[in-house]
Amino acid sequence: MAEENILPDEFLRQLMNVGEVDLVVAVPTHNHARTIARVVEAVRLGLVTYLPRERAVLVAADGGSRDGSLSLALEAAAAPLPAEAELRYLRTFQVVGGTYANGAGNHSPLRLVLAAADLLQAKACAVLSPSASVAPEWVERLLAPVYRKGFDYVAPLYRRHRFHGLLVRILLYPMVRALYGKRIHEPYAADFAFSGRLGADLLAGPEPAAPGDAADYLRAPLCALTSNYRVCEAFLGPREQTELAADLVPALRQTVGPLFRSMEEHPGCWQAAKGSEPLPVESGQEEITSEPLRLNRKRFHQMFCSGVADLHPVLATILTGETLADLGACAALGEQAFRFPDELWAKTVYECAASFHRNAISRDHLLQAMAPLYRGKVYEFLGHTRHSPPEEFEARVEALCLAFERLKPYLLQMWGGRQGGTP
Repeated sequence: MAEENILPDEFLRQLMNVGEVDLVVAVPTHNHARTIARVVEAVRLGLVTYLPRERAVLVAADGGSRDGSLSLALEAAAAPLPAEAELRYLRTFQVVGGTYANGAGNHSPLRLVLAAADLLQAKACAVLSPSASVAPEWVERLLAPVYRKGFDYVAPLYRRHRFHGLLVRILLYPMVRALYGKRIHEPYAADFAFSGRLGADLLAGPEPAAPGDAADYLRAPLCALTSNYRVCEAFLGPREQTELAADLVPALRQTVGPLFRSMEEHPGCWQAAKGSEPLPVESGQEEITSEPLRLNRKRFHQMFCSGVADLHPVLATILTGETLADLGACAALGEQAFRFPDELWAKTVYECAASFHRNAISRDHLLQAMAPLYRGKVYEFLGHTRHSPPEEFEARVEALCLAFERLKPYLLQMWGGRQGGTP
């Protein structure tokens, strides 16, 4: 798709005035007035401090904010730099900002960034979440592996509480690792970097199934993994924490749905992969913290048990009779005796993927039905790891991943012949 079909006219005009650049740093915004100025300031300081001689542009892509996010971003980009930073600033730093919602159809923010980076012929592009946790060194840690070492995709590693990012830890990471044979700890990230050639491939590919959704954020690393691009990880620092179970169903739609669809798009890639191998780590390593955190584990148990009972007719169209019976047995256990084995969780996810593939029921209903099952696994995981030291916590995650890898032949069986669901 031509860039002109994606970029709004005013956005396109600004980009054409910039010309070619070495680096693009993009910050997609939508009602982030509270944090956007600090993020833009961190980006500028990061470029000045670590990459002062490169031609760089900041792309502020706003999705129709009503809180003045875009204006605040542009003001922060134009503010004077500290005197010592100004002395190092040898190249022209430029800013492009505009609203893409209602101006370029319903393209996702990443599509706009891909089109901008392609038009500017950028060698490396970093995308940063408009959150308050961004630090100047993140810019260098993301861009340098691409710009200086020839990597094509840089995935982040963070320092965060063990019980944040659980959807990634106990579903996305084990699944992607088993499918594609690469241990990418954050396969769905809001902070990442990519090369110009990977960006061009992503831009030329199909748009997400749902206009304007966030599927591109998962499609980027999956494209890198399935197309033999060079992928690495880089430690960034503390990640802003979010609520443990907030907006679970939308999160499943934005992550698990695109992951299941990617399995249909690249069957040869994931079906042939065996085992897994670590990725190169360019700076630091993931850090797990154990600060006190209040959790309502009882609520997870209740939602799992009621979900298995109330959704039994729906689950019977998705899962095999054996798996559904095992889940029912788990739901019959009291809180103290509760068990949800890793193998059962892997089989459940794999059967959901196979049923998604054959359209056993509405795909959206299938993803919704996964929510209480996921909460049951979260309840079990929290119970086993809430007092564990970091090394035991990491061993627990590793054991879960190995269960997904061991049961991959079961996924192949379900995908290719025997399907989930009872007659």
